[in-house]
Amino acid sequence: MRKSITLALLLWVCTLTAVVPSYVNPILPYDYSDPDVIREGETYLMTSSSFNNVPGLQILTSRDLVHWQIEDAAIPHVLPGYQQGDKVLGNFVWAPSIREHDGLLYIFYGDPDRGIYCIRGKLHAWEEPVLVMSGKGLIDPCPLWDEDGRVWLVHSLAGSRAGLKSVLLMAELTGDALSVKTPSRIIFDGHAEHPTCEGPKLYKRNGYYYIMHPAGGVSTGWQVVQRSRSIYGPYELKITLQQGRTAINGPHQGAWVDTPEGKSWFVHFQDLGTAGRVVHMQPVQWVNDWPEMGRKGEPVSQMKGLKTKEKGPTWANFARRDEFDQAVLALDWQWAGGYIDPKWFFCDAANSTLRLYSAERNDELMPNMLLQKIPAVSFTATTRVRFMPCSNKKMEGAEKAGMIVFGRKVFTLEPSVTNEWTYLRLTMDDHQNGQFYTSSDGKKWTKTGELFHADKGYWTGAQVGLFCTRSKSINDAGWLDVDWFEIETSNQW
Repeated sequence: MRKSITLALLLWVCTLTAVVPSYVNPILPYDYSDPDVIREGETYLMTSSSFNNVPGLQILTSRDLVHWQIEDAAIPHVLPGYQQGDKVLGNFVWAPSIREHDGLLYIFYGDPDRGIYCIRGKLHAWEEPVLVMSGKGLIDPCPLWDEDGRVWLVHSLAGSRAGLKSVLLMAELTGDALSVKTPSRIIFDGHAEHPTCEGPKLYKRNGYYYIMHPAGGVSTGWQVVQRSRSIYGPYELKITLQQGRTAINGPHQGAWVDTPEGKSWFVHFQDLGTAGRVVHMQPVQWVNDWPEMGRKGEPVSQMKGLKTKEKGPTWANFARRDEFDQAVLALDWQWAGGYIDPKWFFCDAANSTLRLYSAERNDELMPNMLLQKIPAVSFTATTRVRFMPCSNKKMEGAEKAGMIVFGRKVFTLEPSVTNEWTYLRLTMDDHQNGQFYTSSDGKKWTKTGELFHADKGYWTGAQVGLFCTRSKSINDAGWLDVDWFEIETSNQW
């Protein structure tokens, strides 16, 4: 698949060459909510909440913690537990953790309506998901393999399902980590000073058990670190990172990770609403067995001195043009409807086109929506499409197709003509104000509709992409042919 980087990005590469290694936060100005990171040798792996999107549990890899690319997805086809007709928006895959043990990767995540799942395996070779702990409101799990072979799992509760929040719980798992050995019990109550404590990550260092978690709410909270010599506590705690005098609100849930050289970093997200939950990284110093994060407990906006062999802007891999010249879709595309139905699309690699067939929509406008995360900077999305409605007269006017900006509010741009190739374009500034355009030749553009403000999704930022739906059902469908789709960023963070 060919990728293109805009002229502005290329110029930025040239200006950065002299000062690399360094980075500017956010390291990923894209919606990777609740990130967790581990290191395998010299490679770092990141996963994050994917909610109702499939492929789910996208896995990003990096050699330096700053330059990331999408490598795999642990849920390739259908959300575990999904049944036709389920309400999906904002549900299913919440706050995962990723760990390595005895040569296998383990990803634990909470489904707030079903329980805690584990998916284990290796990159590009995942086993079937296992429901480790069944129950409503069980979220944010993280395992720890202890030196004595015992396996622990910390998690929190979603008040919307469990009827209780602001507590952390600990359970013991069986040796294979796929079932519960002893039931969960509350080990911390944050109601008084650390309300909405959630998203715990469990570590062991120098004989201490550490629980690192946010509290105080997604957009206004702080980071807490607890430690104890006993897995069940009692734990002593410190606030280790908070907004303070900076512009980085939150800062929310994340992960501690070390480098081969022994340096420590903390990766977390910042909630930007419509732009999503973007990823930041903070330096960590250990003092008297307590982590000191950022600069005097406040987030840093940039950092120098990171060892890296990579060049260019940290997120250049995510600004690209898709020519649809492969037999499968790239992993930055996600379906919003909870599962992938093979009859929805055809990757026509021989003709370098993607064909989306119209699918009967439901009250969540799904299917057929194929979406990408938007960058939290100004960008332009352009595509060349041909809408071919079904020839059956019963379907006249029943099919819709084109470009979509999807969130709690939905904005669409349909081709002005059918059965002919045409161009669609979206421009969006870094405040998520959007404008649609159409063109017959890709050179002269006509403004279409009014300026609009994109809206965030359900626990996610807005998404941009393609759709092809219908309001009636017969024995055939029309389609949208897509020649290419390109996102160009016009400035850096």
